[in-house]
Amino acid sequence: MINAGIVGGTGYTGVELIRILAHHPKVRITAVTSRSDKGVAVSELYPNLRGAVDCVFCEPDVKFLMESACDVVFFATPNGTAMGMAPILLDAGIRVVDLSADFRLKDPEVWEKWYGEPHRCPELLEQAVYGLPETSRDQIAEGQLIACPGCYPTAVQLGFMPIIEADLVDSEHLIADVKSGLSGAGRKAQVTALMSEVGESFKAYSASGHRHLPEICQELDRFSRHSVSLTFVPHLVPMIRGIHATLYATLRDKDVDIQAIFEKRYATEIFVDVLPKGAHPRTGDVKGSNRCQIALHRPQNDQVIVVLSVIDNLVKGAAGQAVQCMNLSFGFDESLGLNAFGIYP
Repeated sequence: MINAGIVGGTGYTGVELIRILAHHPKVRITAVTSRSDKGVAVSELYPNLRGAVDCVFCEPDVKFLMESACDVVFFATPNGTAMGMAPILLDAGIRVVDLSADFRLKDPEVWEKWYGEPHRCPELLEQAVYGLPETSRDQIAEGQLIACPGCYPTAVQLGFMPIIEADLVDSEHLIADVKSGLSGAGRKAQVTALMSEVGESFKAYSASGHRHLPEICQELDRFSRHSVSLTFVPHLVPMIRGIHATLYATLRDKDVDIQAIFEKRYATEIFVDVLPKGAHPRTGDVKGSNRCQIALHRPQNDQVIVVLSVIDNLVKGAAGQAVQCMNLSFGFDESLGLNAFGIYP
């Protein structure tokens, strides 16, 4: 049994972490932080957790986390928070699983360019392990600092990875057209995230450059024999959960069996499901689960390959993947606490 702390327990990702860890057979939640709800019982703010979690929200204080005997601390916080606390926790021998972007990028100058502030502990960037189990399982198992991918990068990388690794496509002209539900914007008061503003409407945003772009390219570059260049355009759709990535690439050889390539690459991956040829995955089918479903298409049987990749942005795109990484880091069964199927309807 290990003790876990969660910094940032009132956001959508934080409460999803609590929900998953509350029934994890190897984890005891000993600390959950929230500045705004300090002193409030977790189950009072989230009645769905009554009888499962008896913690009270506390200040996000490093000393308290250490006094709570945490073996691992999750950061479900805005960008820039984890880097201020992680060095002390790591020095104390506590493992850190960060769900923000603080440790995903290896170059501190690139981080500063896209996130608008200098990185406060650049010496930890090389130490941080990128937390996508399907590409970094062995490193995660040995890591003390795990940087979980964003939801967009998870769906895009899992969709592109098999054809990039096998050098089957022109990696300099990749396109990712990706849609996200409202919960991806976080649990905060802003007009643009109100359902009355977003409902019955649909738009792209950050089309000139989204901060997840360098993360995706950095990781795809690790597995490509050629430089990766990606056009990435995110969209906001009027649903609560879900990421749908429609990915386009040009095949070098139009006679290759792409379906077989994907099925072989993910044959042993318990959380990646390659659907039958011609399928169209739905975000609703992975809602509440840690699964990514992928389907492949060749329009007009030509050289363009279309990959459809769907995940729940709060689970495989955030909290579930973080728990998957924690399981690997502590030598637990990778699927422990994560075997829920998608919710239907």
